[in-house]
Amino acid sequence: MNEVAGRRARGGGGSARRAERTAVSLDSAKFISRNIPNFEILNDEALEIIEWNADTVLEEIGVNFLENPAALALWRAAGADVRGERVHIPRGLARKLCATAPATFTQHARNPLRNVDIGGRNLVLAPVYGPPFVRDREKGRRYATMEDFRNFVKLGYMSKWLHHSGGTVCEPTDVPVNKRHLDMLHAHMTLSDKPFMGSVTEPVRAEDSVEMAKLLFGSDFVDQNTVMTSLININSPLTFDSTMMGALEVYARANQAAIISPFIVGGAMAPVTVAGTLTQVLAEVLAGVAYSQLVRPGAPVIFGAFVTSIDMNSGAPTFGTPEAAHITYGAGQLARRMKLPYRSGGSFCGSKLPDAQAAYETANSLNMALLAGVNFMLHACGWLEGGLVSSYEKFVMDADQLGTLHHLAQGIIMDQNGQGMDAIREVGPGGHYLGCAHTQANFKTAFWRSDLLDYKPFETWDEEGARDTETLAAERVKKMLGDYQQPALDEGIAESLADYVARKKASAPDAFI
Repeated sequence: MNEVAGRRARGGGGSARRAERTAVSLDSAKFISRNIPNFEILNDEALEIIEWNADTVLEEIGVNFLENPAALALWRAAGADVRGERVHIPRGLARKLCATAPATFTQHARNPLRNVDIGGRNLVLAPVYGPPFVRDREKGRRYATMEDFRNFVKLGYMSKWLHHSGGTVCEPTDVPVNKRHLDMLHAHMTLSDKPFMGSVTEPVRAEDSVEMAKLLFGSDFVDQNTVMTSLININSPLTFDSTMMGALEVYARANQAAIISPFIVGGAMAPVTVAGTLTQVLAEVLAGVAYSQLVRPGAPVIFGAFVTSIDMNSGAPTFGTPEAAHITYGAGQLARRMKLPYRSGGSFCGSKLPDAQAAYETANSLNMALLAGVNFMLHACGWLEGGLVSSYEKFVMDADQLGTLHHLAQGIIMDQNGQGMDAIREVGPGGHYLGCAHTQANFKTAFWRSDLLDYKPFETWDEEGARDTETLAAERVKKMLGDYQQPALDEGIAESLADYVARKKASAPDAFI
């Protein structure tokens, strides 16, 4: 009996492989390093025209910096023409200021194995950001709660192909507006050990983010390293409000990263043409990045472009469209010419459900982002209903499909094993490759395999309940949350974070506006 048991333990066979597939896995793939070319849709002449036009916009039309006298003073001292709250930036000045921003930087995670390098040929994937609603198969569409928020952080931590915990994975409406950022940050810091994003909804909340990061990483480490990324949206067209700029100032002074990102629905907040929209995107990014460098030269920033089109009948934003792809490709070229990391793309869709529409639009959006050379992809999984909803099922559906981006980005491997000549010689004419040595040596890693989709024969699928993809995803959500194990954290750090959150929440009355 012992000898038989020993043979089974050593060999394993089919049961061992099944156990391997079903075991709780905390694998986290390293950020993507592309080995494929970027798709470049614009020639040099077109790029130069857009760059010239963007400088014309900054100089002749200008940008608004609202309710921010300190920003106006910085611009005036730098040589801009400030008229009221309108800043006119002389041709070439913004680009000159942007030159001090780093081309690449590392965002550190509390687990150093999860650090990410942002820029260059790399792609970092982060989950959905900002929806006030959540949806799951069991309870339907509803306002998000803090429990939902924690669940999404756990799902992100458990998702192999996600490199980043993100930020506002949903907006927990059961916690006061002025305090929810504390609970959200605490969740990212304690329930995951992947990198995360700071709060931007008020400058004081950005300051809280920096202070909590210092408790987690140590003050000296935060002073010398980037441990947070933040999303600074521009109020397109051409307007920089004091709330977002105030948050940017906090992060830039602290040497923490900011995504400078126009939020554009073409035809509503920018021209309906691709070239016109790219001109406005570039003008806004130039002004925003330049301002970050006025605050602190060398502060890490990311060239952001969140751009989609509009349905001219309903006024609703549309996703996965050819025009969005053109803009995403073109903005990537403009970002690379500025030598800045690039943020765009995501699992974008306008569908109300994780259905065929969601799948088509999401696939288009994810693939265009990979080919566009995106370095930081926010909304990589979970996005539904034009960004109004974080979907549990779509989160795991998208997170599964992110594995295809990793494998596409590898390109074609041309080493001796990749050439496969040994296999061709062994099999010869009329044979098959299933049992040859090359196949046996490579079968586990040769093809990307979904952990979610069903490839079983019809009879097996039917006997198991004829489950569709949403049903499979709902079951996977339950399993992942059931399998979740919190990553270890030093007790002293955990106590200091909990104490900070408690003291800050007790220091002010609740506010829900």
